Amino acid sequence: MASVQSLASGFSPDLGPLKEPLGFIRVLEWVFAIFAFATTGGYSGKTTIKVTCQPPLGSPDVTAVFGYPFRLGAHPFEITFCNSSQITSHLQGDFSSSAEFYVCVGVFGFLYCTATLILYLCYQSVYRQTSRGPIIDLVVTVLFAFLWLLSSSAWGKGLTDVKWATNPNNIASTSTCHDCEAGEFPSMGRLNASVIFGFLNLILWAGNCWFIYKETRFHKDPSQAATVEEGGAPGP
Repeated sequence: MASVQSLASGFSPDLGPLKEPLGFIRVLEWVFAIFAFATTGGYSGKTTIKVTCQPPLGSPDVTAVFGYPFRLGAHPFEITFCNSSQITSHLQGDFSSSAEFYVCVGVFGFLYCTATLILYLCYQSVYRQTSRGPIIDLVVTVLFAFLWLLSSSAWGKGLTDVKWATNPNNIASTSTCHDCEAGEFPSMGRLNASVIFGFLNLILWAGNCWFIYKETRFHKDPSQAATVEEGGAPGP
């Protein structure tokens, strides 16, 4: 009950922190986290090979559809030969671990940004009341910077493997269809952007560590730190 009353008494909406690097960079992190997981999690693409037949049969297209989380083996496609016989083939590879890890980091980063923005804009006095808030914020931000490094690197490698596995030239050469050739290549621009957003998030979260560090008692002079620990407002 006391904590609820404390939060109620500390509620004081103020857009001022958005003019400071601490709040402004957090908004950028919030936006780019959305871009990161949305460009990956909502992706769907297709790759095409052609069965080369003599005229007048032409070259029928064979289309394989794939998407997030990139368990390519779960996407069968039918190949119809020139004699009208059919076989079922599959794309090769499972790259779901790196894709899901990347999306998970993006979603949790978005949620953390939402929570801290509410804290910055509505409970700034509670945030600065003791040194505990900025220290916890710093530790979590450092952790997310490290996670963005891991997940972006892993997803970058995973995307390279997805491109190879969905390349029509590779599908035509490794499939049981001896009369197949490459067709339409899948559009990968959205996935390329997702990797870029991941490393942009890494830069933002790593850079923001400095501005959060300035809010902790480790950066303040001893008299300011003592005042904050006692529950008073920090000095000018």
